[in-house]
Amino acid sequence: MEILDSHYETALQLLLSFVIGAAIGLEREYRSKAAGLRTMIIICLGSTLFTQISMAIGGNSQDRIASNIITGVGFLGAGVIFKDGLTVTGITTATTIWISAALGMAVGAGQYFIALVGSVVVMIVLTVFEKLQIVVDRIHHARSYKIVYTDERDFIVGLELELKKLRLGFQRKRDLKDEKGFVLFYEVYGREKLLDAFNTYLKRDERVKMFEY
Repeated sequence: MEILDSHYETALQLLLSFVIGAAIGLEREYRSKAAGLRTMIIICLGSTLFTQISMAIGGNSQDRIASNIITGVGFLGAGVIFKDGLTVTGITTATTIWISAALGMAVGAGQYFIALVGSVVVMIVLTVFEKLQIVVDRIHHARSYKIVYTDERDFIVGLELELKKLRLGFQRKRDLKDEKGFVLFYEVYGREKLLDAFNTYLKRDERVKMFEY
């Protein structure tokens, strides 16, 4: 009878792990992220299974298998982080993979309260806080610009005057010359609407050969 009860609990843990992974995965899938529904389900289920196996084997150190989940998840997380120009993307998805594995481990260890409350908090962070982040970005946002321009001495003066005119904060990081021309690197921050106006200025200036942020 005890063995049967144990099997029921194992099945319940796997089902709960599936539900948690599916909830997080649906949110990532909806936003078309690199790690979506199936990935999150498998990560959560895999963490639960490894934890169950580790506890079933027993021994002096029951955490020897489960502790290595963290290392494996680290490799998975690194695979979804990409650098596109001056922008790094995928960090939130990587951390979501990490927390999904932690929730799966909590389920496998029988810590259902931690797993359920943790899942609710994760969903709040991924949904509600994203809207809050959008509002904050509209009020104050920072962009790292790379600007390639032709050799004109008054270009930088005019550029910084335009930034001051738009009431944008800025800091010149460095400047150099390569095969494309003269290159400036700026950190510019302010309201999103004003940053878009600065983009328009750069597009209209014929001296600007290329820019990205």
